[in-house]
Amino acid sequence: QDPFHGEAPIAMEKMEAYKRGSEYDTKNIRNKNLKRRMKSSEEKYNSAVKRAARYELLLTEEPGFLETEEGEESWSIDQRTIADAADIASANKHFELKLNQFGPYRIDYTRNGRHLLIGGRRGHVAAFDWITKQLTCEMNVMEAVQDVNFIHINISLKVIIDYQVHRFIELELRMYCTCASVKEKNVTFSIKIGCFFFMSFSSSNQHGFLQYTDVSIGNIVSTINTKGGRLNIMCHNPHNAVVLLGHHNGSVTMWTPNQKEPVVKMLCHNTAIRALAVDQCGNYLATSGQDRKMKIYDVRMFKPLHSYQLHTGPSNLCFSQRNLLAATCQNVVQIYKDPCVQEHPYLTHRLRLPVEDVAFCPYEDVLGVGGSDSFVSLLVPGAGEANYDAFESNPNRSKKQRREWEVKALLEKIQPDMISLDPMVLSKVDHVSMERLRKDKEERMGFVEETAKFEPKHKNKGRSKSGNVEKRKQKVHGATIREQIKEEMKAKREKLLKAEESSLDQIAV
Repeated sequence: QDPFHGEAPIAMEKMEAYKRGSEYDTKNIRNKNLKRRMKSSEEKYNSAVKRAARYELLLTEEPGFLETEEGEESWSIDQRTIADAADIASANKHFELKLNQFGPYRIDYTRNGRHLLIGGRRGHVAAFDWITKQLTCEMNVMEAVQDVNFIHINISLKVIIDYQVHRFIELELRMYCTCASVKEKNVTFSIKIGCFFFMSFSSSNQHGFLQYTDVSIGNIVSTINTKGGRLNIMCHNPHNAVVLLGHHNGSVTMWTPNQKEPVVKMLCHNTAIRALAVDQCGNYLATSGQDRKMKIYDVRMFKPLHSYQLHTGPSNLCFSQRNLLAATCQNVVQIYKDPCVQEHPYLTHRLRLPVEDVAFCPYEDVLGVGGSDSFVSLLVPGAGEANYDAFESNPNRSKKQRREWEVKALLEKIQPDMISLDPMVLSKVDHVSMERLRKDKEERMGFVEETAKFEPKHKNKGRSKSGNVEKRKQKVHGATIREQIKEEMKAKREKLLKAEESSLDQIAV
């Protein structure tokens, strides 16, 4: 006999890493079909969690960090030392582009981390494969560029040109402008793209409007007047697609396209907000203000966890896939390994001129820094995820795989009305009573709908003969009439009692 019968046991710690919420209790579900479907979906979900935990042995790459000797600090190690100690493939990822004509530069990476987009304030826009250094497209729009963003794939991007949002599609190394989605009177400062909703979030500073656009069809979904003044500080929560805005009074508001009021409003600083960032899991929020403080908040409880007092307030904040936090103070880039408890930075890097933008490259230990006269790719050990899901974000996918992924993503697109603060609400069952449904229907239709006639169920063994069916109908009809008569008699008695009481009161007077 086999001493190890059956499958090998899986540690609960490994399974917890792949779970997405608690198991739903099906005891209170009365509908048998719904109960069966819910149990089937839970079984499929548990099976997927077990397979993911079991196949973790096949992951070849492991994340790592810098290990220093006793008495040595990691923040004192410069980029040249890290590049010399790394292998050739990793060392080639550290480079610097001298761009002293059209800066400062805004940057963005694709979801799979393969392509890089840079946009200079003086009109220079370029997209290229930063690993092979192969240029995809380059142009000068001859206008001021405020922000740049990829739209899910490396052939489509959005650029704010002269405070207006323009969408470009790259074909055969040429850029074609397809639409401009903001009116001339509005001034747009920043755009953010939602991963699973195909939504583009544009903020306008002149009147304080937040605009949601569906980038798959080009329609404006919602325009909200935030009444918060200048809106040049904005970030996107990748966990639930909620948009966060920073205001001049030190408050941070969270917005969804289906509500005209903020779902959450927090007072984070006593002065104006300078930068915002949310981690990949949506658990931690990093804020910086003009009071030279950087704070870390727990978004689940809306409570502060840690506060840093810096020489200057960080103008840019960015979380990596493994929760490393990058902050820029003028021309200094500081990276914190565990921002909730760490006092000193993990790595530092100094540029010649102030930094305009920073972004971590997905699935790579690389931090992109857009400066006033250059772009620098920094090596940050332990920043990115070591393994990627080839069905979700594949850096080495072909054109055919990219097209198939885009079609699949469009079919699985979630409607903007489903964006909420708690994304787990979508998987819950709404237990609503029949009485509440009837009242809602009456309010919606404006009249009381007549009750349907009683139709007896079909019974076997000759119990559904016409005579038996008629008897059951008469029995139910008689019970209904008796209930109505009882209610009418009860109402008459109550009316007579009230009349007698009123007459006695008059006699007493």
